Amino acid sequence: MSDTTRRDVLKGIGAAALAAAVPGAAFADEPKYAIEAGAKLKLMRWRRFIQGDEDAWIANTRKFTQATGVEVTISNEGFEDIRPKLALTANVGSGPDIALGFLEDPHFFPDKLLDLTDLAEYLGAKYGGWYDSMRRYGTRAKGPAKGRWIGLPLGAGGSLLNYRISWMRDAGFETFPTDFDNFLKLCQRMAKNGHPPGFSLAHTTGDAETWSHNVLWGFGGKMVDADNNVVLNSPETVAAIDYMVQLHKTFIDGTLAWNGVSNNNAFLEEKISLTSNGPSIYYVAKTSTDPAKLKLAADMNHAAFPIGPAGQAAELHLMSQAMVFKFTKYPNAAKAYLKFMWEREQYEPWQAAATSYMCPPLKDYAKTRFWATDPKYAPFREVATRMRWSGYAGDVGPASAACLADWIVVDMFAQVVAGQKSAKEAAAQAADRAKRNYRT
Repeated sequence: MSDTTRRDVLKGIGAAALAAAVPGAAFADEPKYAIEAGAKLKLMRWRRFIQGDEDAWIANTRKFTQATGVEVTISNEGFEDIRPKLALTANVGSGPDIALGFLEDPHFFPDKLLDLTDLAEYLGAKYGGWYDSMRRYGTRAKGPAKGRWIGLPLGAGGSLLNYRISWMRDAGFETFPTDFDNFLKLCQRMAKNGHPPGFSLAHTTGDAETWSHNVLWGFGGKMVDADNNVVLNSPETVAAIDYMVQLHKTFIDGTLAWNGVSNNNAFLEEKISLTSNGPSIYYVAKTSTDPAKLKLAADMNHAAFPIGPAGQAAELHLMSQAMVFKFTKYPNAAKAYLKFMWEREQYEPWQAAATSYMCPPLKDYAKTRFWATDPKYAPFREVATRMRWSGYAGDVGPASAACLADWIVVDMFAQVVAGQKSAKEAAAQAADRAKRNYRT
């Protein structure tokens, strides 16, 4: 048999095996990827916070390998290490074929990435459509390639309010407040009762940026307008800072110096009554063999962030998406792998194993059986319906990514609560910092 013929046969075997591995996969405009002979893939993803996520991801990857013969090597990196390693990979043109990054990561080097439009549009058509925030993060905002997909959204690490039920009731609330005024009252009463809240205002990825943007947006403040003009220095921003000062007075000491696990530990050690986090605190408590942790799990719940004076739900969450580098020798295998992992037969059990850690990017995945298994996960189900992108109300791109990476909003709030600047001074300085990123 000639090399050309052998290669064609192997391609056919790979495609047929992949189709057989995905029951009911036939769908209008379904992309077909002829997997390259001898294909091997390297995937870089973030290190799990919930063990079930990693276990299910590996199990699904093995299924893909069994179906196609394509070996996939997975490396797990810390949250803080993903972005610099992505930049290095794009710059030198070697490294992982596929990577799971965060937020605007693909927009730092869009020309170094494969176009995933055929795959993204197929998945959107099949599974109820992408939420708007996911589409914004995944597609190019400008230029001839505007609207083309360079990222494939995996989901959002929902950063919701974790609270102790009994301590909320002791503070005079039967249900969690849904507006800023009553949220502040709850925090004040909890602190007075000896059960202070605790929210990070340090450089903690996924913790500080998320809830601090919620406060800013809740008052109508924003980094830029729809034309990418910096408008952060505004009366709305000053009002948000003034509110933050009052809120911070109720916090446990030390939140200005917290690291990425400080709030988790403080909650599990019963030092705080309320924090912003994903479902990992509940997961740890619920799966523990320690009676005290199990008791804590029974006495905690989750809630969406309250709605501020602006009158709209406005939340920032740590959205994750996949990207494929153009230098890969096996682009079809890479796309076939992503397609396989995002199909219902793999995504749904992975979602259940990850216990809502990545809230669904596709609308049909908010209707899966998992959401009926435990009502305490329910607030995570439609995170993406309340979610804004970090560059709101402008474009997703390098400028918005740089503002987030520079901790501009977090620092603005932290400087005032630490007594270093007035609200007006902090807003003006933060706007000046933002303008440096939006000059181009």
